[in-house]
Amino acid sequence: ELRSFFRSFRDNPPADYYRYLRGELNREELFSDKRFSRNRTHATEEAWCLELCEANRAAVGKRVKAALHGADEWVLIGGPPCQAYSLAGRSRMRSADPELFEQDKRHFLYREYLRIIAEHQPPVFIMENVKGLLSSKMDGSPIFERILSDLTNPNGGKLHYRIVPLLQTEDLFERHRSDFLIRSEQFGIPQRRHRVILCGIRDDIRAEPGLLRQREPVTVDHALAGMPKLRSTLSKETDSHSAWKSALDEAATIFEKRTGASFHDISVRMRQAAKSASRVKTTGSRFAALDDFDSPETPAARDLHKWVLDKRLNGVSNHEARGHMRSDIHRYLFSASYAAIRDDTPRLRDFPRFLLPAHENAFHAALGSDGAPFEDRFRVQLRHEPATTVVSHISKDGHYYIHPDPAQCRSLTVREAARLQTFPDNYFFEGNRTMQYHQVGNAVPPLLARQIAEIVRDLIG
Repeated sequence: ELRSFFRSFRDNPPADYYRYLRGELNREELFSDKRFSRNRTHATEEAWCLELCEANRAAVGKRVKAALHGADEWVLIGGPPCQAYSLAGRSRMRSADPELFEQDKRHFLYREYLRIIAEHQPPVFIMENVKGLLSSKMDGSPIFERILSDLTNPNGGKLHYRIVPLLQTEDLFERHRSDFLIRSEQFGIPQRRHRVILCGIRDDIRAEPGLLRQREPVTVDHALAGMPKLRSTLSKETDSHSAWKSALDEAATIFEKRTGASFHDISVRMRQAAKSASRVKTTGSRFAALDDFDSPETPAARDLHKWVLDKRLNGVSNHEARGHMRSDIHRYLFSASYAAIRDDTPRLRDFPRFLLPAHENAFHAALGSDGAPFEDRFRVQLRHEPATTVVSHISKDGHYYIHPDPAQCRSLTVREAARLQTFPDNYFFEGNRTMQYHQVGNAVPPLLARQIAEIVRDLIG
């Protein structure tokens, strides 16, 4: 609703919107201002909160029809729930109860999306899902082929769609599953996010879509440029800068004593980071000014900065460090220092034994057991590469999203995760921090969505 409110002003949002992001106005004050009554009404009407299910089909149908206002040129965009298709999700569900997994109704939630296509017959639709969709099976048959067949003929009658990829393909006469897998890092996104994107074109639309253009990689350093340095906070004990600094000093001292010469270079880096940490005092706030940074050297990185930065805001919100247990701070300091020296994130087998988490899976992974889970449980996002996939699990803990700067010794903030997802800095995430992380992790990168939108616009424009 807030973003719809922002967009309603086109290219000239009011100063009060930025005051809200800086915490100078509350939401009620912003939305109750009589000057913005039309914008508020637009936002309230545009932002729905309806579950796509049998009970709401009539209401959804009415709202879609009302939103279209009789338009002939429009696009339906959707991403049916992915839990049943994701590699991690189905592995967990299948091992817990294979029979229940086969009966899971979430395999067929895409049919609610299909019904909207059948009823409203958009000229073009875009459907997004996880890459696990390509290999998922139900009763032994591939789900992907079933979905393609249903989308091709959504109402079982005369309505037909061509389902096409948005990538350059080697075979012009036959589609392969991999043709629909978009690797975000190849298109100027600072993240290795691999997602299935299907473009459906109604048969009476004869135009063919353009293709996404590959670009040079954009790195974590590019994405996080200018972000204010923060320290983590100590959880499960009294937090203060001195207590946090002592945790880093303690980690460096214990590590040096217990590892000796075998990890000397990393030990030195940990000690340097602990010393530098004395200058990292803030844990973040509702709003913070950006630090100075150099303009990036590549066109793709410059385009990212042009996309995310907003001179009228000149800062960032949603940038507050989360708390970590002292034992995890020790692991984070080691992991980030290891990455800084070795240019790679450590696996559990690279950890000194005394730093391992106290559970059986960690020791199996440390011993190098084939297929041991959680081998990369503490994952540093490497500076000079695109990030790994930002998923909603970041809301639970930050172990897979450790900041590359050892002196900050923490996981990524909501805003840093949003930068990796290419959300503009003027996009404010509402709700508590857990909700904010979910919103970031469940999204399609907006800068990638824009590139797809440009292709679709040319199809129907």
